[in-house]
Amino acid sequence: MAPAFKNASPASSPIKKPANAGAALHLKGLAPSAIEDFSTQDARAYQQLKKKGTDLEKYIFLSWLRNTNLNMFYRLVLGHLKEIAPIIYTPTVGQACQEFSHIYPFLAPPNAVDGLYISLTEVDNIGEIIQNYRNSIPAGCEPDIAVITDGSRILGLGDLGMNGMGIPVGKLQLYVAAGGLDPTRCLPIVLDFGTDNSKYLEDPLYLGIRQKRPQDAEFYAATEKVLKGLTTAFPGLFIQFEDFNTPHAFGLLEKWRNQILCFNDDIQGTGSVVLSAFISAIRQAGIPAKDQRILFVGAGSAGVGVAKQLVDYLEIEHKIPEEQAKAMFWFVDSRGMITANRGDTLAEHKVYFARQDNGTNQCKSLEETLEYVRPTALIGLSTIHKAFNEKVLTRLNEINATGRPIVFPLSNPMTKAECTFEEAMRYTNNRVLFASGTEFPEYTIPGTDKPVVPVQANNCWVFPPIGLGAVLSKPKCITDTMIFAVSKALANSLNDQERASGELLPRIERIREVSAEVAAAFIHQAVREGLARDERWISLVNQSGLSSETDAQPDGVFSQNVLAEVKKCIWAPAQSPRQLVPNKL
Repeated sequence: MAPAFKNASPASSPIKKPANAGAALHLKGLAPSAIEDFSTQDARAYQQLKKKGTDLEKYIFLSWLRNTNLNMFYRLVLGHLKEIAPIIYTPTVGQACQEFSHIYPFLAPPNAVDGLYISLTEVDNIGEIIQNYRNSIPAGCEPDIAVITDGSRILGLGDLGMNGMGIPVGKLQLYVAAGGLDPTRCLPIVLDFGTDNSKYLEDPLYLGIRQKRPQDAEFYAATEKVLKGLTTAFPGLFIQFEDFNTPHAFGLLEKWRNQILCFNDDIQGTGSVVLSAFISAIRQAGIPAKDQRILFVGAGSAGVGVAKQLVDYLEIEHKIPEEQAKAMFWFVDSRGMITANRGDTLAEHKVYFARQDNGTNQCKSLEETLEYVRPTALIGLSTIHKAFNEKVLTRLNEINATGRPIVFPLSNPMTKAECTFEEAMRYTNNRVLFASGTEFPEYTIPGTDKPVVPVQANNCWVFPPIGLGAVLSKPKCITDTMIFAVSKALANSLNDQERASGELLPRIERIREVSAEVAAAFIHQAVREGLARDERWISLVNQSGLSSETDAQPDGVFSQNVLAEVKKCIWAPAQSPRQLVPNKL
C-alpha cells in the first residue's frame, strides 16, 4: 500500500496546521484559513464516516481516505478499531470484493498506486512490472511484506477473479493496525489469472482478463515466475498466500515454505488462532484433552489446516501419540463423514483424517455423524449457513451433560456462518464455549442484565504478529513450531479480567499490546530454532536468560527486553504536523 503520490510525504496530505505551518509549507492561500489540530480533523473524518448509509459506502470512504491521508486513516482505525475493523475487512470486504470492478475508480485518486495487478499474460514481464512499481513509490519504501491472492476462493464467496484484490488490501491494513507494520512497506498483489465465474466474465465492467483459469501446470509455472521475480527484487520479503483454492493453497505452501519466507493464513493462520481459542476452551470445558472428540464440518484447506495444528498441540502439549491424536478427529463434507472406504476418490488433503475404523458405517449427514461420533467439540468451516441448527446444537448439549460443549462456527462472512452466538447460547442452555469466524453481537442471558461477549477467532490475532516477528527477525522460513509458539503466547495473553469472564481470546481493544507480546514469542522461537538471520534479535534473545535449546518444546514465552525492543519497532500514525515535516515547523 504505497502512498498516493511518489513525491508526497508517505505520511499524510498537507491539511493544516499549527499557526506557522501555512508559511513553512508554502500553503498560504491554498487552503482555508482555520487553524486546526489533528484531533479536530479526525473528528470531522469520523463524522463523515458515520453519515454513510451503508457499510459499503463506509468502505469506499475509508479507502479514499487511506490513499489520500494515510496518517488520518490509521488514527481513525486505531481510535475506533472495534467499529472499523469489520468495515475494512470481514464482513464488509466480502461485498467490496464482489463489487470491486464497479467501485474501483472511487477507492483512490487516479494516480494512486495501491498494489500490483499481475495478469497471466504478463508474468514474463515481471521484472518490468516490479520496476514500474519501484518508480511509483517514494525512495526507501520498498516492501517488507506482500499479501498475494489469485481470487479463486475469496472468503466463502468462491471465485471472484481479479475482484479478490480487496482481500490483500484489507489484510495489510490489519497488519498495520494490529501488528504495527509500516504501511508504506506493504504490498498487496492479485494474480489476475482469469476466473471460472461466468458472472464476471459476462460483466461489461469487470476489470480482469476475460478467460478461464489455467490448468495446474500453467498456474504453478506462472506463479513461480512471479515469486522468483519478487524475491529477487526484494530479498527477505515476507509473502503471505491468501484465498487460493484448496489444492493450490496446499500446493503453493508445500512447494515454497522451505524455499522462501512465506506463510498461508488460510491454512496456518486460521489453525493458529483456533488452536489458541481451543487451548483456552480445554481449560474451561471440564473434559480432559485426551477425552475430546472433535467433529469438523467442512474439509477444505482451512479445516484440515486447523485440525493438523490441533493434532500437533495434543502431541506436544499433552504427549498423545500422533496416531492416537489423529483418531480424535472426524470430518464431514458434502458427501457425509469422510472415511477411507466411502467409495469416492478423496482429495489428497482429506486422506490424512479419513476414518479407517468405521467398518460398514457410512454417515450421510451431519446429524447421523453427530450420533455416531458423540463429539465434545463441533468446529465449522463449511460455509453452510445454519449448518449448526437447533437440533444439532441441542443434541450436542445433551451429549455433553457433564462438560461444556465447544462450538466454533468459523465460516465467514456472517451469511455463511454455521450458527450465531445467540443460537449457540440458547440451544445449549448458555453452557457453550464459543468462538466464531465473524463478529456477532453480545447476548444477554434471559433473566439477567449481564451481556456475554462472544469471542471472534479472527486471524488478525495471529497473522499480524507473525508478520511483525518475521520482518524483524528475518527467519529462513516459518515453521510449525513457530506458529505453535504463537498460539501458546496468544492463549497465555489473557488478563485476569478476561479469564474471570470465561473469554477464550483477549479483547480486541488490546490487540496491539497482545500483538507485540506474540511477536516477541515468535522471535524467541525463531532464534531458538536457529533460523533467525537478524543479528540484533539473535543477540537480544541469547542475552535474555530464557532457554535457547533448539529441541525445547515451544512454549510461547518471551523476555521483557525483547518485548521492549519489539514495541519500539511498531509503526504509529503521526499525532502532530511536526512528525511529518520536522525540519519546517
